Amino acid sequence: MAVAYLIVEMNISDPERYKQYMAQAPAAVKEAGGEYLVRGGKMETLEGDWQPHRVAMLRFPSYAQAKAFYDGQHYTGVRALRSGATEYFNMVLVEGVDAPV
Repeated sequence: MAVAYLIVEMNISDPERYKQYMAQAPAAVKEAGGEYLVRGGKMETLEGDWQPHRVAMLRFPSYAQAKAFYDGQHYTGVRALRSGATEYFNMVLVEGVDAPV
C-alpha cells in the first residue's frame, strides 16, 4: 500500500493565533498515524516562479488514513483554531509511489 502526503503552502498573517493551531495540530497528526516531514525551515525556489511563504509536508501510512485525519473530528476542531491566522492555507493530498524499498 502506498503512503500519502499532505503538502501545505501557507502565509501566516497572525503568528500569535497560529501558535494556538500549532500547539494542537501535532497531536491530531500523530493520533491519525501521520508525521511531519517538513514544517517551515530553510527553502529556495530552484525552478519556476513558485514563492511560498511557508511549506509543510506530512506523511501518512495511506491515502485513506490521511483523508480520515483531515475529515476527522479531532483535526476538524484543530482547524477551527487556524481561522483568521493565515492569509491563505493551501493543502493538497497526494498518493506516494508504491514501489519496493
